[in-house]
Amino acid sequence: MKFRFAAFGLHLSGSAIALTLVLGGFWLGWYRWPGWYLASALHIVGILVLVDVVLGPTLTLIVANPNKRRTELARDIAIIVAVQLIALAYGGDTLWRGRPLYYAFSVDRLELVQASDLAADDIAAGRRENPKLAPYWQSLPRWVWAPLPENPQEAQKIVTGSVFGGTDVIQMPRYFRAWEQGLPELRKRLERVDEFKYFSPTEKGTLKSRIAQLRLPADQANAMVLWGGSRRVLAVFDLGTLKIAALIRAD
Repeated sequence: MKFRFAAFGLHLSGSAIALTLVLGGFWLGWYRWPGWYLASALHIVGILVLVDVVLGPTLTLIVANPNKRRTELARDIAIIVAVQLIALAYGGDTLWRGRPLYYAFSVDRLELVQASDLAADDIAAGRRENPKLAPYWQSLPRWVWAPLPENPQEAQKIVTGSVFGGTDVIQMPRYFRAWEQGLPELRKRLERVDEFKYFSPTEKGTLKSRIAQLRLPADQANAMVLWGGSRRVLAVFDLGTLKIAALIRAD
């Protein structure tokens, strides 16, 4: 058993280090709060942990028989490691494609924009027409304002298209503007917690309690919902500076 546990320990250490480097890089770069929550990244992380830290080393514990020939043992462990690497590559690719690129204020809401939300044509148009705010492979998450274009016909085309499942303005980097430019409009759209239709009475009570714990006003029009697919958090703003004071979950 000593041989088996030694092999298990080495495999567990190597797997944990590799997974920590990959997930740490994603977390530090793109998935800091609230990115991991809004992008629903935890289920991918769970699969990676299960395969690379639990299943892989456990299989090594099972196959690491000291009576096996070394070539046979090396083959068995190599197969296990190969499966782990495939799972790690798949998970890493999924996290890369779904990485948060923007938190966009548009019209009356805040929305998460992931890499997978952007079509190649819209990315190319953004790089031509709006290179400062367009996404590149090394781009980290940015807060931007995504207003509808000033041309009424173009704006109506985007609105109509988005209603029927087409591309929305938050998926068109060519129209993005600096976050600071949208703050006057954002101030007009802020609401009190009690005014939001998207939260149940229980969730509103939870939000107000958490806001109070942070010593922020819970009865002022200082908040806006930040959406990420079916998930949402409440963005609470400092009314003096319009800086985000807190991003709060309702669950």
